[in-house]
Amino acid sequence: MSKNLSLKVRDEIFIETEDIIGKIDKPRNAYINEALHYYNKFMKRKMMKQLLKKESRLVSASSMEALHELELIEDEIPE
Repeated sequence: MSKNLSLKVRDEIFIETEDIIGKIDKPRNAYINEALHYYNKFMKRKMMKQLLKKESRLVSASSMEALHELELIEDEIPE
């Protein structure tokens, strides 16, 4: 299934795109679909990276707390 899409593209981007698709002999539609697919993958990775950073900050305090408690336990173990 596919959707029709109407969009405005800046002149310089359109000219560059037309030049490239002419050289690689690829239909404009296929080229734009590939570009959107690539950019969607890029954005998903970027969003996942931001989410992981956020979640890491959320658990860092509790991780330090747990480490401190383990150190206290270790100090209480007779040698």
